[in-house]
Amino acid sequence: MQDAFPLSEDLHALSAPARATGTPFVVGVAGSVAVGKSTFAAGLAQAAAQWPERPAVHNIATDGFLFPNTVLAERGLSLRKGFPESYDVDAMRTALAAVKAGERVPLPRYSHVTYDVDPADPLVIERPSLLILDGLHLAQIERPGAPRLIDWLIYLDAAEATIERWFTARLLPLMRAGRENPNSFYHRFRDWDDARQVEFAKSVWEGINLPNLRDHIVKDRDAADVVVTKAEDHAVASIARPI
Repeated sequence: MQDAFPLSEDLHALSAPARATGTPFVVGVAGSVAVGKSTFAAGLAQAAAQWPERPAVHNIATDGFLFPNTVLAERGLSLRKGFPESYDVDAMRTALAAVKAGERVPLPRYSHVTYDVDPADPLVIERPSLLILDGLHLAQIERPGAPRLIDWLIYLDAAEATIERWFTARLLPLMRAGRENPNSFYHRFRDWDDARQVEFAKSVWEGINLPNLRDHIVKDRDAADVVVTKAEDHAVASIARPI
């Protein structure tokens, strides 16, 4: 089988025993905000769907397991959104255990327009061959001594300065589009000029995303089965498989 995407052949081999028994194989794609987790997960899912066996593949971000904005506000966590304590880890564990048990499971999704959980639009899955998750703090789902819920954890890595550029390049168009969209989370910043938006992006990176990366997200790198390091153009620079 030709390797159509980085790690596709590895995933094919590792998931074969589970697929042979009809047990869902769960992959996690972890890493910093803006490192390209969703794009990588979608590419891996697309490659797996083209295997000769044509497995049933789903991929979804774990953003849907963030506590709703109202709950975060009640708990004083609005400015800690994306940190470990802002996720409903128990709900993630329950959902993944149900997926692996073959149950029909609605997985919550997240709206990147309202920047809140969207309970009206779950992804309903039942016995997928592969479930690919992308998100933050995936290693915290596991419990010492318990069977793994994520069978294979991939960590996407890059230089901090590079990730900051990617974050800014992603955020500014969203903020500018929000000027014209009353439903957008960023509509509240519609009167800001471009310079103020750039300043805001830098403050979010330095005050929230960078501390989260350094203090918490890197724990997923330490726990990962594979570490994929990316270059400035998002190309894969190296792949390491820690022993």
